[in-house]
Amino acid sequence: MTTSNINFHVMAKPVSYRCNLKCDYCFYLEKEEYYSGDGDVMSVDMLEAYVKEYLTSHPGPVVDFAWQGGEPTLAGLEYFENAVRFQKKYANSKEVTNSFQTNGVALNKKWAEFFHRENFLIGISIDGERSIHDKYRISTNGRPTFDKVKDAIKLMQEYGVQFNTLTVINDANWNRGKETYRQLKELGSNNMQFIPIVELEAHSCNTLHKFSPTNNAETTPYSLPELGYAQFIIDVFDEWKNSDVGHIHVQTFEMLLGQKLGIKSTLCVFSETCGKNVIIEANGDVYSCDHFVYPAYNVGNINSKPLNKIVSDKKQVKFGRAKKDTLTSVCSSCSFKSQCYGGCPKHRILNIKGEKNKHNYLCKSYQKIFSETDTYFKDAANRIHKYLSESNGS
Repeated sequence: MTTSNINFHVMAKPVSYRCNLKCDYCFYLEKEEYYSGDGDVMSVDMLEAYVKEYLTSHPGPVVDFAWQGGEPTLAGLEYFENAVRFQKKYANSKEVTNSFQTNGVALNKKWAEFFHRENFLIGISIDGERSIHDKYRISTNGRPTFDKVKDAIKLMQEYGVQFNTLTVINDANWNRGKETYRQLKELGSNNMQFIPIVELEAHSCNTLHKFSPTNNAETTPYSLPELGYAQFIIDVFDEWKNSDVGHIHVQTFEMLLGQKLGIKSTLCVFSETCGKNVIIEANGDVYSCDHFVYPAYNVGNINSKPLNKIVSDKKQVKFGRAKKDTLTSVCSSCSFKSQCYGGCPKHRILNIKGEKNKHNYLCKSYQKIFSETDTYFKDAANRIHKYLSESNGS
């Protein structure tokens, strides 16, 4: 395979770790250790270089620019107006899309007008009910943010901006799936993403240079329990299937249905290998993955190497294959292997006697989710196949 044919996706961190919130469970705030000072905000010159490089290196007809943080609104509206200007300058015949993940607290009418005009897809982080959301998602001065996020969602609706909600499943809401789902519906979310939080205590990592869990690794108090992810997702599933199929889009359920239809997962967590979703830091450094921003996983800088060559470099290819090559024997022999492929490598923190490699902390949750939703999504897939078959025959 030539480098020009390798498909990949880049997530940009224009303000690196900087944020106007201080969420206890945020895994990115610690990156201040690497990028504090002049390297934590992407200059306009670097922005132009990145936009040009991404559009030039990417082989596909559609190039998605994903903006995240930290909190990307801290770069300012003019910054993203420049980003769009550079995209139009270098797109040639390629279609450009933009997705923007935000905590929502700084959004105003000018941002909404811009998002609508330039057709941005906005992801808004909210953890459910007020008391749960405000437990962790507080401003840097200690104030709650639920009302501001609620107002941001209303603003997106008012201006016709496409948006979805992203909810972190943690120790405060893993057993509140139905309540969380109902709250998101009440706020007007028709597209939902649910992300489990599994982070280690500082003493449970052997080094700050790379991700290397100790043999007795301990999760943080805000991490969900091993079966907590399953309870949350299944509670949401029971609520969703009764009244919201076709109206509310839940990323997890669309992925599960896609698997039954024979469609490969678009979620890296449930893909066989990793390595095609890299991140670019404010100074142009590229890392193997958003969850692996450690020195050992720095795979280059766009100032000295094209993105397509970075993604196809032996170091990055090895990182991607490691997901497949370091499965435990328990995982390799599991009947659900072809659905989760061992899950995210960042969650492989459990020791199993006799195993060389570590096992995924969420394994039991995955098994429970797959087994309890199997019949439903298999039947749904069969109905879709039958409909398509009859439609093609008519």
